[in-house]
Amino acid sequence: MKALLIGCGKMGGALLEQWAQSPDWDFTVVDPYTEKVPDGVRLVKERSAIDSERFNLVIVAIKPQMVDDVMPDYRDQLEEGGVVASIAAGCSVKRLQTATAAGPVIRIMPNLPALIAKGVSGLFASPECSDAHKQSVEALMARAGTVVWVNEEDKLDRVTAVAGSGPGYVFEIARTYIEAAKSLGFTHEQARDLVLGTMQGAIEMALGSEDSVETLRNSVTSKNGTTQAGLEALNADGALTELMRRTTQAAYDRAVELR
Repeated sequence: MKALLIGCGKMGGALLEQWAQSPDWDFTVVDPYTEKVPDGVRLVKERSAIDSERFNLVIVAIKPQMVDDVMPDYRDQLEEGGVVASIAAGCSVKRLQTATAAGPVIRIMPNLPALIAKGVSGLFASPECSDAHKQSVEALMARAGTVVWVNEEDKLDRVTAVAGSGPGYVFEIARTYIEAAKSLGFTHEQARDLVLGTMQGAIEMALGSEDSVETLRNSVTSKNGTTQAGLEALNADGALTELMRRTTQAAYDRAVELR
C-alpha cells in the first residue's frame, strides 16, 4: 500500500523513522525543507512532483495553521477507499474533511518518545472510517509505541493534555529533581545518573507489575523512615496532586482554544 506524508518536521520525522520499517507500506514525503529521510522512503520537494499519483493513506503532518491553505492542493491524491490521518494538533475532523474533501479521517495525538518507539498516541476515527482504516493506522502507530483509542473527539484534546504534552512535564520534573540532587553535593553528571536511573527503574518496575503505583509507593515507604519523610515534604498536603491537576487542565484548556 502507498502512503503520502505531507510535512516532515520533528514529530512527522520521528514517526516516519518507525513507519518506514513497515513491510506493508511504501512512503512518499512532500516537504520543501527536509533533506534526509529513512532508507526506502521517497522524498520530493513539491506537490507537482507527484502529479496525479494516488495513495491509500494521506498523512497530514504540517502545522495546523497551514491546513486550510495547503491541503486542498492534495484533494486528488487520496485513492478511492483510502483514509486521511492527521497529526496536526487541534485540527478538528470537520476542518480536515473540509480541507481534504475526504470522508474517512483519523486524528492522531502522538508524543515525542515515538522517536524511540516508546511513544503514547491517542487516536480518534470519524464515523466514515471502516475497521480496515482503523486497523491499518493503528498498526502503523503501534510501531511507535502504545496506542489508545478514544470514542469522542474532545477526548483527543484530553490525551494532548496528559500524553501529548506529558514528556515536557516529565522532563521538567526530572530537571528539578536533578537540581535538588545537586544541592545535596553531587556533580551534575552524578545527579543526572542518580535521578534518571531512579526514574527509569521505577517506571519500568511499575509497567511490569500488576500492583497499583500506590501499592508500589507504599512498598518502599517504611514507617518513620527516609522515604516517608521525603513524601510528606513532597505531597502531604496534596499540593503536588493539585499541581498536576492544574497542569493537565491548563494544557487541555489551551488545546480547546486552538481548535
